[in-house]
Amino acid sequence: MAIKIAKRVAKSREGVDRNKAYSLDEAVKLLKERATAKFDETIEVAMNLGVDPRHADQMVRGVVNLPNGTGRSVRVAVFARNEKAEEAKAAGADIVGAEDLVATVQGGTIDFDRCIATPDMMPLVGRLGKVLGPRGMMPNPKVGTVTTDVAGAVKASKGGAVEFRVEKAGIIHGGVGKASFDAKAIEENVRAFADAVIKAKPSGAKGNYLKKVSLSSTMGPGLKLDLSSIGTA
Repeated sequence: MAIKIAKRVAKSREGVDRNKAYSLDEAVKLLKERATAKFDETIEVAMNLGVDPRHADQMVRGVVNLPNGTGRSVRVAVFARNEKAEEAKAAGADIVGAEDLVATVQGGTIDFDRCIATPDMMPLVGRLGKVLGPRGMMPNPKVGTVTTDVAGAVKASKGGAVEFRVEKAGIIHGGVGKASFDAKAIEENVRAFADAVIKAKPSGAKGNYLKKVSLSSTMGPGLKLDLSSIGTA
C-alpha cells in the first residue's frame, strides 16, 4: 500500500517545476489534474508571513467566509443556555449544552470541529482552555465564536467560515475547497482567504509582510504562486 501511495505522489509531481511561481489558474489546473486519490482531496493554501507570532503585536488571526464554502461537513458545538440554546439548535448546531457539555469535553469527548459560545458561558468554557486551546478550537470574540448571535455564527460555520491563525514559523495554513470544485470556485476561495490574511496584518509587522504563497492538494505537490495572480502584489 505504501509503495502505491509513493508511486502516486511521484506521478503527481511529474512535470512540476518546484522553482516556478505559477499563476493561480495554472496552479489550480495542475492540482486538479493530479488529484487522483480515491477520496476528494482538500485544496490547501499556505502563506509565509514576515511576522514573529511570539510578539503579541505580530499575531495574525481571523476568520474568512469562503464564497464557495469548504466542501467539508462541519460539526458545530454551541455552549449556551435557554433561548440562545434553542436558537443554536434551530440554526443547525450539532451539539448544544452548558455545564453538561463542559463535563463531556473535560472527559475527553470532542465530537465537533468548531466551537461557539455566548459571552455569559465563557467563565465556564474558560476551564476548557487546556483541551480546546491546543486544537485551535477555543471560542474567541475576535473570530466571531464568542457572540450573542449564535444562529448567525452557526450558519457561518456551516456555510464556509474558516478560522486562520499564524503558527510559530510565521506560516498560515487553510483549506480552501475540494479538488472536485470547479477551478473558478477554488480561485475565488483562494483570493478571499489571501485578502482576509492581508487585511489582518498586525501593527507590529515590519518590512515584507507577505513573503510566499503556495497551493497544494492532500496528496499532490506544493506549487509556489505568483503573488500578482492572487491580487496581493
